This record gives sequence, structure tokens and C-alpha cells, in this order.
Amino acid sequence: MQDEIPQEIKESRVAELMEIQQNISSELNEKRVGQIYKVLIDRKEGEFFVGRTEFDSPEVDQEVLIPEEYNLKSGNFYSIFITGSTDFDLFGIPPTPPTP
Repeated sequence: MQDEIPQEIKESRVAELMEIQQNISSELNEKRVGQIYKVLIDRKEGEFFVGRTEFDSPEVDQEVLIPEEYNLKSGNFYSIFITGSTDFDLFGIPPTPPTP
């Protein structure tokens, strides 16, 4: 079958779908604020440890960003209290004070 759809229409459709997905993601993330989740720490990036909840897939779902002051270790699970959200990310802290 030949590709008869002009490139600008394809790009417009992708942009429309991404906007819809952004709104859905934002609403779902807002519902997670105030909850505690089991989070697997994947890596440290800049001033944050980056992880994902036990329900999320890498490179597909949102990430959980935890400030570096909490001195977490990659590969470990932690209970994380979700303090805020953006369209595609969550912010959280351990429910206990940081380790000195």
C-alpha cells in the first residue's frame, strides 16, 4: 500500500495525540500525590535519584525524582512519599529523615 498521507498531517496527528496523552498523564500523576509507593532507584542524575514505582516500566512510564540529599542506592527499593507531580514525572521523598 502506498503512503498517501502528507507529512504535515502525520505530524499534526502525532502532536494531537501527544497533547491528549499529556493531559491523561498529568491527571494520573496528580492522583499519586500524597501516596507512598515502593520505588526502585535506577540511577543518579544531576541533583536527583531517579526511580520508578513497582507499577511502571522503564522508558515508558513516568519517573520518580528524589533529592540527592537522601543518599539512596541504585538497584534498591525504597518507600517514597510522593510530594508533587508534573505531566510526566513524580517528585518524592522517603517518609523518614535523610541519612547524614
